[in-house]
Amino acid sequence: MRKIVFICCLGFFFYACSSTDYTNRSRFMLLDEKEEKALGEQSAKEILKQSKLSFNKAQKEMVERVGWKIANVVKREDFEWKFYLIEEDQKNAFCLPGGKVFVYTGLMGIIDSDDELAVVISHEIAHALLRHGGERMSMQTLTQLGGNILGAIVGVQAPAYSSLINQAYNLGSNVGVILPFSRSHELEADKLGILLLQKAGYNPQAALSFWQKMSEDSNKGSDFFSTHPSDSKRIEAIQNLLKDND
Repeated sequence: MRKIVFICCLGFFFYACSSTDYTNRSRFMLLDEKEEKALGEQSAKEILKQSKLSFNKAQKEMVERVGWKIANVVKREDFEWKFYLIEEDQKNAFCLPGGKVFVYTGLMGIIDSDDELAVVISHEIAHALLRHGGERMSMQTLTQLGGNILGAIVGVQAPAYSSLINQAYNLGSNVGVILPFSRSHELEADKLGILLLQKAGYNPQAALSFWQKMSEDSNKGSDFFSTHPSDSKRIEAIQNLLKDND
């Protein structure tokens, strides 16, 4: 029974393996890109229903100006690019699959130039181009599937220990698979984002000033249990990227 389950899972894993379009990294992907973009469109509608759009004309024009300049170098005609400014104090931004970009007014409060805004928007667009959202959903699905299979096998053979093993499995999946995977996404998006903003004519050195400001604003924590790289590691990686691009 265990051998059959293992062979089925192995075949399923290899069937879903592919590589990223921009970095050629191997990845596990269950979602079709059309499905992913449909989910992005649905999410955008929900966000617009629940959020308040900002009427700050200067900031709206800045977001659209920088956003379109980066979108034009990406050349994804299948993406329906839209750029929204959300009236919200939190410092955040994101790009949904399909090209809907949201920037929060709280983030605009620490943006000092088009170059710094380009750092943010190019980074978020890079996440969408690399399909990090679909990849993360695929990995979570695989993790849940693995947990269900493990629970079934252990439950049959040793019911008294199944709950303990499942607890250990959940901890292992969170720390060993899901979280480090997210950190690698951030660094990969930094790399592609810097290439995009540079191609659009923006100053890549702005990546350092922006992330240094963000590091001053964030709480310090353990890098191992974080979904993002620590501030020092991220800035160091960006410094190395900028040196390589010189």
